[in-house]
Amino acid sequence: MNLKNLFLTCLTILLIGTSAQGQTIQDYVEEHTDHAKELMREYDVPASVILAVAIHESAAGKSKVARHLNNHFGIKGSNSNTEINSSYRDYETADESYDNFVEVLQNTSSFNKLFDKCDQYDYAGWAKGIQRGGYAASRTWAKQVIAIINKYELYQYDDRPADYTEPVKVVTAVKKTHYRAHARKRRHSSSRMYTVRKGDNLNRLAESHGTSAKALMRKNGLKKSALQPGQKIRF
Repeated sequence: MNLKNLFLTCLTILLIGTSAQGQTIQDYVEEHTDHAKELMREYDVPASVILAVAIHESAAGKSKVARHLNNHFGIKGSNSNTEINSSYRDYETADESYDNFVEVLQNTSSFNKLFDKCDQYDYAGWAKGIQRGGYAASRTWAKQVIAIINKYELYQYDDRPADYTEPVKVVTAVKKTHYRAHARKRRHSSSRMYTVRKGDNLNRLAESHGTSAKALMRKNGLKKSALQPGQKIRF
């Protein structure tokens, strides 16, 4: 190879590398949207989720794993690449990596329930479900994926009907308040009042109700174990 050809070859490699590094997220979306939508229409996984997870895990195709292994979803496995030492699997193409991501969702028990639980338009439900299934260790992973979807308006690729209504999400604080009120009500309803009769003994009463005299004294605020007929005892 003469010097001119060598120079052109090196220049071409340099330009390709620079192009990959200089690619914007919008460029990445435009490059992979068609395949993400194909997967959505075949498997009902939102295209927005597929794209956002890929953007998050591969730094929009700029990570070493994405550039050297065509792995855009951080899926681990063996690889034959000699350029980097990695525990992530390799793919022939980026599209193959996208296909495998959906396969993982389908074939993993902690994820496949989402196909029945969420529709192809509920990107927030999918993101949170994938996190709960153990896809990532970070507790903020789903929030980050949803933020990417909203920032770049990736939901526009989900083919949502004009009259689609997003599932109502119950606020956590409301859930906790409801639970506490329910727990208090349950404890109150499970408590039973007993009217002491002549000859009753606190130890025998406690034994017959599967508790101890000391426990009953604490529960009823008693300072002594002696009982009086007509006295109320709460079990």
